[in-house]
Amino acid sequence: MQYAITIVSFITLFTGGFISGGKGKQKGWFLGGLTGFTYSLIVFLFTFLGLDQLFTAEQFIYHICYTLICMMGGILGVNLSRGSTA
Repeated sequence: MQYAITIVSFITLFTGGFISGGKGKQKGWFLGGLTGFTYSLIVFLFTFLGLDQLFTAEQFIYHICYTLICMMGGILGVNLSRGSTA
């Protein structure tokens, strides 16, 4: 079950980065990174304030990967929203 949740999270965050990069039309890496960071911040605040726990090393690595996948989605979103000029 954990692998299914992880795969769905990666797909969802990639899509979120793709949409934010497509809407922004520039600096997709920044917009995607901001989207991933915002997601990680919300999860961290829920975990810290609601459950009184900090991220483990494994969770920290997952959230770094989530932010990176959002950045890749943002970059792709910017590049596909411009269309081909050749």
